[in-house]
Amino acid sequence: MSAIATNRKARRDYAILETIEAGLALTGTEVKSLRAGHASLNEAFARIERDEVWLCNAHIPEYTHGNIWNHSPTRPRKLLLHRDQIDRLKGRLITKGLALVPLQLYFNKRGIAKVELALARGKTVGDRREDIKRKTAEREMAQAMSRALKGKRQV
Repeated sequence: MSAIATNRKARRDYAILETIEAGLALTGTEVKSLRAGHASLNEAFARIERDEVWLCNAHIPEYTHGNIWNHSPTRPRKLLLHRDQIDRLKGRLITKGLALVPLQLYFNKRGIAKVELALARGKTVGDRREDIKRKTAEREMAQAMSRALKGKRQV
């Protein structure tokens, strides 16, 4: 699995509840641009319209060697999921007020472009502060453990 693009802000701004892998319906020039390693998920989001899931605002730049039939960089792209997956996502989005956020765009082992979607709840400022405190404490504990193992104990 080779990651093409990651949405780094998603894990900071959202509490990830569940992840799901979805295929992408792409044109030829989009695949070539992705293989070149060009894509951005920074402003991307997913939504359900007419019982189909769409990836919106994902930026895949035009292929440099493309011709007049090159793709539009930010066009909505259809995500390929099973009907029961779409129905379950739709139910959870409506009842619990969650968001569908793309986390990562990658090629799987067979070379097929996939997107990792997350069912997420927006974090509040307090949640973000708690995350920072937790990460700081974990980092300090790891540093103390490594110092203790090296024999350079500090009192």
